[in-house]
Amino acid sequence: MSLRIGLVGLGTIARAQHLPAIAATDGLTLTAIASRNATLEGVANHRDVTQMLGDVDAVSLCTPPQGRFDQAMAVLRAGRHLMLEKPPGATLSEMAVLEAEAARQGVTIHATWHSREAAAVDAARDWLATTRIRAVRIDWCEDVRKWHPGQEWIWQPGGLGVFDPGINALSILTALIPGVRLVGADLHVPANRQTPIAADLSLEAGHPIAAHFDWRVTGGETWQIAFDTDAGAATLSEGGARFTAPGLETAGENREYARLYGRFRDLVAAGGSDLDLAPLRLVADAFLTGRQHAAPAFEAPNSEDHP
Repeated sequence: MSLRIGLVGLGTIARAQHLPAIAATDGLTLTAIASRNATLEGVANHRDVTQMLGDVDAVSLCTPPQGRFDQAMAVLRAGRHLMLEKPPGATLSEMAVLEAEAARQGVTIHATWHSREAAAVDAARDWLATTRIRAVRIDWCEDVRKWHPGQEWIWQPGGLGVFDPGINALSILTALIPGVRLVGADLHVPANRQTPIAADLSLEAGHPIAAHFDWRVTGGETWQIAFDTDAGAATLSEGGARFTAPGLETAGENREYARLYGRFRDLVAAGGSDLDLAPLRLVADAFLTGRQHAAPAFEAPNSEDHP
């Protein structure tokens, strides 16, 4: 029997990734949408999540993390399974409440980290398991004007700023290397914003890890994790789509969201949950202990100014 799923939020990420992934995943059927500003032909359309619960067995939340808690609680209290786009929530404490409610209701809750499902991440994990890591360097840099036009929520408390993409790198890191902890952080916050436009983290897991996140670059993106190991240098690049190491190169087409939805379907079938919060915990630690530095004011373009 197909799992009836509803999607909350019908923005760019939902249209580009979630809708095609649901359509491509056996055992899932999209039956409803909840959106204040958009509709989709062929399914039931609602203004908010509470109205859609009668049409679905499970809900996928694609809304910004601020305000998502109330939506998530409504889903769980109705006895529906819940899938959360990254970051899964605005705070760690609200995630603890959601986890407890899911257990109380006997339903699945799944915090998704799409970059962990990139094409070469598994190959990197397998290769790194054969050698000793000496040091790690993360560079996750892009142009915020290109990738986040008109998204004012990312600059507001709970929106994470540059950690919105940076948490993707941390999700890969914590999947590859256990026991990562934050040692220090420098956060560069524009004078007219409330979240950082760039950040530098010092981490460790028995070896040093340096991470540089920056939204101010132009002329192309860098989404890369470099490893210094006893077996030589290795690099996971293109957001996790390509891995190169001595005697090895692997790359593939990313099917990140199809893998996420397949995982969610299987968790529901098995009566399990997956609420790994390691990436969010590192970001929370950075905000809690990081040194803040003033950066020049940032003026965001209108959404129509950039693709």
